[in-house]
Amino acid sequence: MPKSKKNKGLYLVHLSIHGLVRGYDMELGRDADTGGQVKYVVELARALGRRPEIARVDLITRRILDEKVDPVYGKTIEKLGEKSNIVRIPFGPKRYLRKEVLWPHLDELTDRVLQYFRRLRMVPDIIHGHYADAGLAGAKLAQQLGIPFIFTGHSLGLIKKEKLIDKGRTTDFIESRYNISTRIEAEEMALGNASMVITSTSQERDEQYLEYDNHHFSRIRVIPPGVDLERFYPYKRGQKKPAIADELERFLHKPSKPMVLALSRPDERKNISTLVKAFGNNPELRQAANLVLIAGNRQNIRDMDAGSKRVLTGILLDVDKYDLYGMAAYPKNHHPDDVPELYRLAMKTKGVFVNPALTEPFGLTLLEAGASGLPLVATDDGGPRDIIGNCQNGILVDPLDEEKMGQAVLSFVQDRKKWKQASTAGIKGVRRHYSWETHSRRYIKEIFTLISPRIEPMPRLPIIKSKLPVSDRVFVTDIDNTLLGNRASLKRLLRYLTRYKDNLVFGVATGRTLESTLNVLAEENVPIPEIIITAVGSEIYYGPNILKDHGWSRHIDYRWKPEKIKKIMREIDGVELQSEANQREFKLSYNFYSDAFPGVRHIRKLMRRNDLHAKIIHSHAKFLDFLPLRASKGLAIRYICMKWGVDFKKVLVAGDSGNDREMLSGNTLSVVVGNYSPELKTLTPGPTTYFAADGYSAGIIEGMKHFGFLEEIDGTKN
Repeated sequence: MPKSKKNKGLYLVHLSIHGLVRGYDMELGRDADTGGQVKYVVELARALGRRPEIARVDLITRRILDEKVDPVYGKTIEKLGEKSNIVRIPFGPKRYLRKEVLWPHLDELTDRVLQYFRRLRMVPDIIHGHYADAGLAGAKLAQQLGIPFIFTGHSLGLIKKEKLIDKGRTTDFIESRYNISTRIEAEEMALGNASMVITSTSQERDEQYLEYDNHHFSRIRVIPPGVDLERFYPYKRGQKKPAIADELERFLHKPSKPMVLALSRPDERKNISTLVKAFGNNPELRQAANLVLIAGNRQNIRDMDAGSKRVLTGILLDVDKYDLYGMAAYPKNHHPDDVPELYRLAMKTKGVFVNPALTEPFGLTLLEAGASGLPLVATDDGGPRDIIGNCQNGILVDPLDEEKMGQAVLSFVQDRKKWKQASTAGIKGVRRHYSWETHSRRYIKEIFTLISPRIEPMPRLPIIKSKLPVSDRVFVTDIDNTLLGNRASLKRLLRYLTRYKDNLVFGVATGRTLESTLNVLAEENVPIPEIIITAVGSEIYYGPNILKDHGWSRHIDYRWKPEKIKKIMREIDGVELQSEANQREFKLSYNFYSDAFPGVRHIRKLMRRNDLHAKIIHSHAKFLDFLPLRASKGLAIRYICMKWGVDFKKVLVAGDSGNDREMLSGNTLSVVVGNYSPELKTLTPGPTTYFAADGYSAGIIEGMKHFGFLEEIDGTKN
């Protein structure tokens, strides 16, 4: 371990932005977004916070203000331990949203997280994103800060799509319900940016991630999750009857029969329906055991989301179809403290725990059940394979084969010797192979392989006279077809800016080279800007002395292999490398011809397969630029804001084409001028994005007045 790190301690940041995350009474099973991942990230943050190598752990999630959820989800900071916290960042609407509709708000999240780090005056050593959305956001944050990024997918979009198709769902339904193509692309981007990918099982590493273009075996580490052995332990003779037992007895004629227990949220992927059919279609099992389904908490099925409603309605209909009254329990509510008691109650009856999920990357409930002494019947996938393989305490089954599932459960119920062997093996195996202490120790060990030597997070400020530290507003605009294009409106804009020059920083962001930028501005009598972002965001300069920000160059020189990209592009029809004058250290520029060009998607796939990572930007239906992963106009602006402590809300950007898209997204004020290119048609107007009616500089003025951008400085209105 590096000595300096041992003395200082690590600052780790985990992102888990969907679902309702809190440190106590976790609402597991409340809906499709509050499952095992929530418990995993909370317990991981706690365990890491107990390590001596750690100075601080922040688990960042979304702040929610909604009367329909507990007020704690609106609390900014929640302590998990002496050194670990849940930090809730507001982004998007205040109300609770399911994860599939959070995608448009992720740029706002990254901006607000950067502001949080600025207030904290700390830069993390590592950012770890959990699930696709946090993977995408975490990758962008790591790019900004110049630190390693770790990704854990938990469940993967490609695998989920395959399983849902196997269940008979159409591709149109899957896309409309789950935004699956967006999710899969986010996973590709997270994998491409990750310095390390952490999985819970070897099956995830060897099979599931293999489906992705950005799968690179050497970056994947398998670290099994842990289980809280102080909460999950076997039934002990003489223990007091738990309260949940009375709730189950309301349903069951003979509650002492072996309990076939399933515990999950009411989600189609959890495949509860197959277990009900397996039980209902097996007369011997129905005679010998009771079925107990703990499928989240509910007040009224009619008020639940469509997916949960469909699952729970199906359970009720199947109970009626197979006439399982008196032998099946499906309570409406349970408390988190009931969960360990349920396992122990099932163990007391010589029961079995069943996890019939279509896919199971983790299997925390299997670890909990195994630690409690229950034999397991589980889907032949991911976590169950490793857990049952290590502990020798169960049977793996095809989650869609209801007959074999029923027979596997029955084999434990009927054979007491087999049940005892599996129960004992599970208790010992979980203690031997799975604990949070083991997990956190291995996690820290892997982190030190990434941060030694540590990447310097933020370069020092250039020593120049600049208005950046004191100005109230920052305005950055594209040049061609935005700032320039109509000389009369340009003169109006320059007069408008002059009025506020003492409180305004003026900047440009362009695809041009520095020399070309300075020349064209001089020709149009535009003063030298204080910020000059050139070559599509790959170079930053500060005026009027034209000082280059070398820190930015060091920051973006990450996995940048221009010669290998050129080699790939020689195989592509319909493209032509632009003149040498248009090529830069961190930018490759091509022209493309639409009739022969195979498309950006084809190029991106080729690059991924060759382990090449770059941003591909196409604009004006004829230009194609390649940039380092950490370079773009938008990232350059965010870098400057972080570096100089500028509030994103006091930054206005203006543009017209595809290479402006990233800087027009996020938490800055954005103006799309009226003469914009087709690439921006899919950009959505909103509170921070304005589509002007006027073109060129007149559109910029219109946008500034729309936002009251400059008038707010002195309270005047024009």
